[in-house]
Amino acid sequence: MAARTRRALWAAGVLSLVLSGCGIRATTVPVDVGPAPSRVSCDTPDLPPGQSGVQGFRAKIELVCGSQLVAVERVVPVPEKRTGREPVTLVAQALLEELERTPSEQEREGGFTTGVPDGLTAAPARPGDPAGTVRLSRKAEDLPPVALAQIVCTLSASDAVSAGPGPVVLGGPDADPPRAWECTEAVRNRPESAPTLGELVRPSGSPTPSPGASGS
Repeated sequence: MAARTRRALWAAGVLSLVLSGCGIRATTVPVDVGPAPSRVSCDTPDLPPGQSGVQGFRAKIELVCGSQLVAVERVVPVPEKRTGREPVTLVAQALLEELERTPSEQEREGGFTTGVPDGLTAAPARPGDPAGTVRLSRKAEDLPPVALAQIVCTLSASDAVSAGPGPVVLGGPDADPPRAWECTEAVRNRPESAPTLGELVRPSGSPTPSPGASGS
């Protein structure tokens, strides 16, 4: 038993010398070196080629880079005017289409991605909705947190959709009352943790009577 103990101690001493010779200190305590450094630059690219001559309006589109939201300037094509579409809805639709679009090659090289699903559309507010409400083809709370954060922060930066700093009011395709979301620094820094259920917004009043309704 004594000989076995001496051999174990000798082996431990040799291992310690080998590690010291390699410049490595032997330790039994785990060392947390933190996450690996990010390799993406997140440099805001110039306007993609071909967009400089596009007829449209300048807007900041919130894309994902390095697990955060970063605003990228684009020229958004003027939305096609359709019957029954008001200006707020048309601009919101154009911004949604930009969020859905695959980032350009230059944006992808910088580490930019988008989580907004294809096919998401905007619809006009319903009677009784607060002014500036945007109705989406899907419930906002059913969207992935990152996608919802992109939409909220992009719409809140648009003067045509948002009247000023403050929450963005979104509704779904059903009759549920709209809810309000804010683009805060916490949302921008950690979009994957953004709350998907906004604050309930009370209707602004009774529905507007139809033109054919008789007066009292």
